Amino acid sequence: MAQAQAPAAPPPLQGGKLVLATIAVALATFMTVLDSSIANVAIPNISGDLGVSVDEGTWVITMFAAANAVSIPLTGWLTQRIGQVKLFVGAILAFVLASWLCGMAPTLPILLGARVLQGVVAGPLIPLSQAILLGSYPKHKSATALSLWAMTATVGPIAGPLLGGWITDSYNWSWIFYINIPVGIFAAGVTWSIYRSRETQTRKLPIDVVGLGLLIAWVASLQVMLDKGKDLDWFNSTTIVVLAIVALISFAFFVMWELTEENPIVDLRLFGQRNFLGGTIAISIAYAVFFGNLVLLPQWMQEYLNYRSVDAGLVTAPLGVFAVLLAPAMGRIMGRLDARIIATLAFSGFAGVFFMRSHYLTDIDTWHLVLPTLLQGIPMALFFVPLTAIILSGQPAHRIPAAAGLSNFARVFCGAVGTSLASNEWNNRTVLHHTRLSEQADANNPLFNHWIDSTQSLLHLNVQSAHALFDSTVNNQSAMLGLDDVFYISAVIFIVIIPLIWITRPAKGGGGADAAAGAH
Repeated sequence: MAQAQAPAAPPPLQGGKLVLATIAVALATFMTVLDSSIANVAIPNISGDLGVSVDEGTWVITMFAAANAVSIPLTGWLTQRIGQVKLFVGAILAFVLASWLCGMAPTLPILLGARVLQGVVAGPLIPLSQAILLGSYPKHKSATALSLWAMTATVGPIAGPLLGGWITDSYNWSWIFYINIPVGIFAAGVTWSIYRSRETQTRKLPIDVVGLGLLIAWVASLQVMLDKGKDLDWFNSTTIVVLAIVALISFAFFVMWELTEENPIVDLRLFGQRNFLGGTIAISIAYAVFFGNLVLLPQWMQEYLNYRSVDAGLVTAPLGVFAVLLAPAMGRIMGRLDARIIATLAFSGFAGVFFMRSHYLTDIDTWHLVLPTLLQGIPMALFFVPLTAIILSGQPAHRIPAAAGLSNFARVFCGAVGTSLASNEWNNRTVLHHTRLSEQADANNPLFNHWIDSTQSLLHLNVQSAHALFDSTVNNQSAMLGLDDVFYISAVIFIVIIPLIWITRPAKGGGGADAAAGAH
């Protein structure tokens, strides 16, 4: 019996229907990307309202990213079981529900549970939005479709802190989640009305249940260990030791299982290719450093410089100016320069920006906070596309989805890990500097006595108030010096990982720039 031929792909959309469809799919993408950064400036407010520390508040970011990373590899399997359109619309509606639960959360555990749900259902939205847009445009306009997608994905992280800050200051942090409800309902309704007749074929495929279970076990154990480590005094705690053992054992079994499974949830054999190995490790480490610092900066401004949430958002918003302006030119640049050269320039640019920040002072003015953020948009524009082109270079067409999925999983998960590690390192360096500075508070130290006497005289304070002011000054200086250390370490890391780019071969064939245009 002859095998039935697959039905022909639906024709491209045209006119107003194409415009409306593009807006709907772009809004779904924007909503998802926005939620990865909108909570950054709201962490102090969320922590205060829920009665937890700011460090615990950062779990709102890390839990979302970790859950999002785990669900990304499932996209291909779910698409073939459910259908592209049904999965996309269903994921949007589930994201809307999770957003409502986030806004309603009365305690941190409930909020974290809702954020995990958000992260899980957000996993398929990014790759499916790319696929749906590409299927809506004629082949000769695929670059236009990917450029529109890339612009949307770039604007999200820019608008997130700004919008999150304004909403938090003007209303309440719950509304940073509630705004997803009308946007998501509109995007889901329009997408379903236009695309329901363009559903993809479905078929039953086996799912690597063991691999998925091991993946969830080691990712969850490692993330909780990193988030709770400081509070539980790391390996002096039985809980942390158990989590570390579970993470290590489940990761080891995960690697062995995935390398021998016929239909693995994650195709680890891809790491046997030089370009995939070097490119994925480079982009994952770089994104971990970039995203970790992106979370710390607004926290420092709000906690120690007394910036409002909206002002912290305004300071971080210029990150996207050059990123948006240079995005359309990346296609032309990629055709003329070796992707490895562009990626090297990006890493050097990030190193330069973090080195500038490593000289921050407690009395820094707004312009010197904005300038490095503005300049950071240049390496950001040069970052994703060339590295993804390297990762996908030479991949046969049937392996590009697996390669893109695995590299995105590694990048997003490392973003969550990077946030936890950056927060822990900032705390450790702050404690170290606080100890060193406090050693000067000695009655036998003439400089300390002079400072106390001068403060009492100038500010008309008693001895207790002068000592309290000294302690407050030490706290501020320690936090600043600790953050400067994190920035300096970040700059060094970007320089150190440049050789990873150059163990790869020049990007050509397979993935190419077009496949890379929508990678982030």
